Amino acid sequence: MNILCKICQKKRARRYCPGVQAEICPVCCGTERENTIDCPSACEYLQAARLHEEHPPIVPEDLPNKDIRLTEDFVREHEYLFMWLALALARSMEKEHAVDSDAREAMDALIRTYRTRESGLIYETRPQNPFAAGIQEALQASTEELHKRIGEETGIHSLRDGDVMRTLVFLQRLEMQHSNGRRRGRAFFDFLQASFPAPAPSENVIAPSENLIGPSENLII
Repeated sequence: MNILCKICQKKRARRYCPGVQAEICPVCCGTERENTIDCPSACEYLQAARLHEEHPPIVPEDLPNKDIRLTEDFVREHEYLFMWLALALARSMEKEHAVDSDAREAMDALIRTYRTRESGLIYETRPQNPFAAGIQEALQASTEELHKRIGEETGIHSLRDGDVMRTLVFLQRLEMQHSNGRRRGRAFFDFLQASFPAPAPSENVIAPSENLIGPSENLII
């Protein structure tokens, strides 16, 4: 007996979709994947599609906050900060069940807050999106925790707001590079999970990531 696709109810179903927990056709899988379907990262069809996704090249004019200059030296010197915030971002996205656009909105709001702070004003930009707001709060709490740790270990507070803001800008550009633009896409989240694995409980220092600089050199201007 032929089973019709759960989504279109027209074509023959040929694969099981864990997102809708039913059989669907390949066409609906391709068109609705991460658009109307919340696809789990472990889905074999999602993983196969990611291997063939093409991302248009990013030119400096398209970069968010392109007036903020990032250098390779800055990235390498502040790798601990990138690792710390990348881990915090991945964990908060997982907790909030957030998609890439939620992370993008959260980082944009937080960068705006730091920009305002640099100008001497105290004003916090808050996203209306509750998922983005949850991510923003988690990033702020994580930053405060790092402030505290640095103070306890060194006796001084060497974590500057400007460095945090530039780190967020770099993560913002990584999201632009790795997201696929789908409404419920989590390609950037999966990239964070793969590139910035959580350290073992016994580790005091976050291990460097080989992926931090290499594929992202076009994001440094």
